[in-house]
Amino acid sequence: MKPIEFADGEVEIDASIVAEGLGIALPRLREGMRAGTITSVSERGVDADQGRHRLTFFSKHRRFRVIVDASGAIVQRSAVDFGDSSLPQSARKPG
Repeated sequence: MKPIEFADGEVEIDASIVAEGLGIALPRLREGMRAGTITSVSERGVDADQGRHRLTFFSKHRRFRVIVDASGAIVQRSAVDFGDSSLPQSARKPG
C-alpha cells in the first residue's frame, strides 16, 4: 500500500503516518481506534480546494491533520499537542 490511496470513494492512509503524527506507537494507535479513544474526520475539498482531502485524527491530548491532493501526495501536515491537558472541544471541530 502507498502511504495514501483512494478506493471506492474512501481515503486510506498508512497507519504508521497517523501513529507518528499523534506521537504514539502503532499498536497503541490500533488499540485506541478499536476502543474509540482515537477518532477521525475526513473532509473533501470544494471550490479552490477541489481534489484535496483533509484527514484529521484526534487522541486525548493531540490533533494530527494531513491535507492530501488528488494523487495522494501529502500537501501539508500539522499537529497540535496539549501536553498533559485534554484536547479542548474546539480542537475537535472539522475545518
